[in-house]
Amino acid sequence: MRATDGPVHHRVEITDIPSWFRTTLGFDPTPGITPADWLTTPTQSLAEVTAGAVFHDGLHTLTPLREALTWYPHAVWLRVLASAWQHIADEEAFVGRCGEVGDELGSAVVTAHLIRHLMRLCLLMNRRYPPYAKWLGTAFTRTPEGTRLTPVLTAAVTASDWRTRETHLSTAYETLATLHNRLGLTDPLDPTTRPYHFRPFRVLRADRFAEALVARATALEDAKKPRPEEL
Repeated sequence: MRATDGPVHHRVEITDIPSWFRTTLGFDPTPGITPADWLTTPTQSLAEVTAGAVFHDGLHTLTPLREALTWYPHAVWLRVLASAWQHIADEEAFVGRCGEVGDELGSAVVTAHLIRHLMRLCLLMNRRYPPYAKWLGTAFTRTPEGTRLTPVLTAAVTASDWRTRETHLSTAYETLATLHNRLGLTDPLDPTTRPYHFRPFRVLRADRFAEALVARATALEDAKKPRPEEL
């Protein structure tokens, strides 16, 4: 600190807790957190409000709210995971489909998209909110699977041909599919890759995992609904 002339922005803000949450998350969790709140809030925002240090909470109002936001309710977590798997399902065949028409650049771009989805999925499976792009790689390498998959995904994103990309991506798919089974979130699913219909591409058919997770989440939600005789 040194003397200066003119206004100084010390980056110290005075506010109340509901206002701070509304500014940071877009909603105030004080009256409760709805499924819509969970599903529409960026994961980096949830990471921000739950990961920073609290130096004083004299009224003991901030800490309980942070604890409530520590992680998704189970059924919501299943739906978030399902969405992550569906993102992979939507593009996993395109690595080879671009390559077969000679579009290696397009294949590389799709591979990069898929790697980002895989990294985020891995973090979510480890119950960690994915941060924004600047810190995604750092957070991913700190997961148990990240240490092993970082060289695999690096090889995929730097490969010069689609078949090599596909080989490395297949390793990553099967690693995370095995993790899914180990978590016991659904009945076990075959974690191996397979041909894409009758085309010469290897895919996981990640939609299988998305569908199984949605079915389990729906069952949990239905079990919590009041029965007609209870209304």
